[in-house]
Amino acid sequence: MLRGLRAAMSSDEPLDIHASVDALPGVGPKVAAALGRLGIRTVGNLLDHVPSRYEYEHAEASIEEIEESLPEEDDAANISVRGEIAAIRSAPGRRPRIEATIEDSTGSLRLTWFNAAWLMRKLRPGMEIVVEGRAKRWKGYLQIANPKWQVAEEVEDARDDRLRPVYPASEDLSSQRIEAFVAAALDILAAGAGIVDPLPADLRRARALPPLDRSYEQVHRPSDRDDAAGGRRRLAYDELLLLQLGVMMKRRHLRSTLRASRLERDDEIDARIRSRLPFELTPDQNRVCAEIAADLGSERPMNRLLQGDVGSGKTAVAAYAMLLTVARGHQAALMAPTGILAEQHHASISRLLDGASVEVGLLTGATPPAERRDILARLEAGTLPLLVGTHTLFSEGTDFNRLGLAIIDEQHRFGVEQRSRLRRVDEAGHVPHVLVMTATPIPRTLSLTIFGDLDVSTILERPPGRTPTVTRVVTPEKSDDVYGFLADRVRAGEQGFVVVPAVEESEAGLADVEGHRRHLIQGPLRDCRVGVVHGRLPATEREAVMNAFRDREIDVLVATVVIEVGVDVPNATMIVIEHAERFGLAQLHQLRGRVGRGGKRGICALIGEPTTEDGRRRLDAIGETDDGFRIAELDLEIRGPGELFGARQSGLAPFRVADLANDLDLLRIAREDASAWIDRDHALLGPDATSVRRRLMATYGDSLGLGDVG
Repeated sequence: MLRGLRAAMSSDEPLDIHASVDALPGVGPKVAAALGRLGIRTVGNLLDHVPSRYEYEHAEASIEEIEESLPEEDDAANISVRGEIAAIRSAPGRRPRIEATIEDSTGSLRLTWFNAAWLMRKLRPGMEIVVEGRAKRWKGYLQIANPKWQVAEEVEDARDDRLRPVYPASEDLSSQRIEAFVAAALDILAAGAGIVDPLPADLRRARALPPLDRSYEQVHRPSDRDDAAGGRRRLAYDELLLLQLGVMMKRRHLRSTLRASRLERDDEIDARIRSRLPFELTPDQNRVCAEIAADLGSERPMNRLLQGDVGSGKTAVAAYAMLLTVARGHQAALMAPTGILAEQHHASISRLLDGASVEVGLLTGATPPAERRDILARLEAGTLPLLVGTHTLFSEGTDFNRLGLAIIDEQHRFGVEQRSRLRRVDEAGHVPHVLVMTATPIPRTLSLTIFGDLDVSTILERPPGRTPTVTRVVTPEKSDDVYGFLADRVRAGEQGFVVVPAVEESEAGLADVEGHRRHLIQGPLRDCRVGVVHGRLPATEREAVMNAFRDREIDVLVATVVIEVGVDVPNATMIVIEHAERFGLAQLHQLRGRVGRGGKRGICALIGEPTTEDGRRRLDAIGETDDGFRIAELDLEIRGPGELFGARQSGLAPFRVADLANDLDLLRIAREDASAWIDRDHALLGPDATSVRRRLMATYGDSLGLGDVG
């Protein structure tokens, strides 16, 4: 394949990294679609698709040379050889195997693969392949067991010793084919206009960074592992710098061009709000309320993230901010990711306002049409001061009279467009203050990157009386004991959750909602009232089930992760999580937070049998600590930022090269450099910023809303 691509490289068409990947020779519609599924749509995407690892590859030798180097029985050596398949057969037995013989002009070599019947569909007599492995002389013959192999046309002729890149691949595209396309792109670019480096030369010198074209060569065709590491460092720096530049541009734009209403707090308003709260605020809550009040009292729009562990009391802080807004004659809205959570927030805030003249509305997908029309009319007229709901709050047709504060709960669950609607300017030329909340504690590395345009407030302490939940990891063989204990808790008047990973029965053998419910009511929970809730139920049905559970009409609720965030049932004291190894650490911690909220100690049973090292690490960690911030750091380390915070939902593409768990020093450098750059050229309009601005807009323009910046 490499030879074919090189032959096609004589095209006079200019190529740059912004060109579509189908401009490369050999990339037709099917291959372009397969590359697209890997996130590769441009030549630049292809070059940024870096190897996941490298394997040492030996120089090719003839079979005769190998024979001469292994004269004695049982002699062995790592070798690489090119030959034609002379014969191949499937050999049955206790250990089924594929046996083949390859030949070159100097001799023959036997190959054996165990448990690889699929190879009979891939290999055939007459095919030329390159094999690599540990050759051994046995019973007078040369042979290799389980060798690596490649189709010869995809391999350079008579190659030398080298580090072979191994790329993230797919069923449609092998690592070898991706390597061939990358090599072709590098060669065409080198022979043509080259690669424009977006970084100024003085910045590269100051940070000892190689030029971009050299970095791509180091990563894709390294001379050794140090060479590859040097190239990777430059590419990771570029990714981190690009995001920091975008975040800082947006932050500066919001602070310098937009205006919000001043909603100042005084002692009388503060005392009136506190008299509504049924408890004393903790020192952490008081500190955060003061930070928010200072923001609300400024014309500069608040753009603050409130983070706190499960049960830390964020809702009380949100209620304080909403009541302060209403006291200053403005409306406040709270947007939750699900109808269930919106209903809970509405109930909590309504309890705080019991007996007051301030009304709070609820608007979700389940709101009846007539009631919806009434809410929208009063909202526009300004007679409804507080509104809680789902994304419908900021959809077309929802018009506030004087929106002063918008609160988003679990903001990473909302799409970019939904969040951008919050910045609509009113008739007075003002935008609302924005507070976003999350119960998934955010590692500092991510707060500097994905949420870097936000000021951050953190509630570390929990309200008095909240005891840690007991967590136990249990093997599937002991599950009957777990459910027996859950039945005992139900008989004692308590309730519980059972969480399963699948809505429907799956090929992977995972427990599904309905099937697991049937198993439980026919066996260990036969005397319990068992309900079901999952994301595919209509919103009205889902909320009816949750209300029945909250009203103690259901003893045990079998659910998917739809209950992960915010579900508050004080009488629920036990949660059982099936196939716990399939969930992320932060997700397990959120699920565990559903119990032990009513004064009684919660119990979390994790039923699982991890088959991977990451799965084992997750279960070990969740069993050892209930500190959400520590868990978030571990989850970032194990799963990466894309999985942890749903980077696709947040509108930010996962990094291809940078690894936030291991690139902290590089992140600090990139942040420092981005800050200095934006200070001297806040819209990146200078002559040395043309290329980096183009890259920035292509990568983050929509997701960070940079189209109106500069």
